[in-house]
Amino acid sequence: MHEESLNRVIRDYLTGEDVEETSYEEFRQALARLLVEERGYPRDRMCAKAGVCFPMEGKDYTRMVDLAVTDGSGAPLLVVIFCSGEPGSYIRETLAASRLFGDTPAPLALVTDTKEALLLRVADGHILARGGMRTIPHFDELTRLAAASPAPRLSEEAINRERRILFAYSELLSGGCCAGACRPTARR
Repeated sequence: MHEESLNRVIRDYLTGEDVEETSYEEFRQALARLLVEERGYPRDRMCAKAGVCFPMEGKDYTRMVDLAVTDGSGAPLLVVIFCSGEPGSYIRETLAASRLFGDTPAPLALVTDTKEALLLRVADGHILARGGMRTIPHFDELTRLAAASPAPRLSEEAINRERRILFAYSELLSGGCCAGACRPTARR
């Protein structure tokens, strides 16, 4: 299934602003609502459709993540990626995006198809929890897990490896499923 515009606008749960409705947007909105209303995540510490920008082969690419959760200082705690297939198939891409997210890697990542969820420790890729949506930790537990799972800064060599992984996924998906999100961005 590819993410495509439904040519409508809906109200974003996190910001209250109008956003384009796509075939995946209802899932992003449901995930955001679940995190805030059932798991106690502060709405102001969440960002939808955050970009992981990376240069590769003379072009700038962006891999969008569905949701990002930060701590009080703005440092990433959790990257959430919605997938339209078996979550285990998206582990490596999710880890690469999480390791390149922001100035420091996010310590935790969640990949989900909204039926199954995998909570990952980004530093080593270990699956901390696997199951349904109840696998998603409450916010206070998330902060403890993140503190216990630091993701150190990567060497330049490791950064380049993660960029190559995201590049491979972006080229694989460039036929349409990410609606341009993984394709080269214009240089400024």
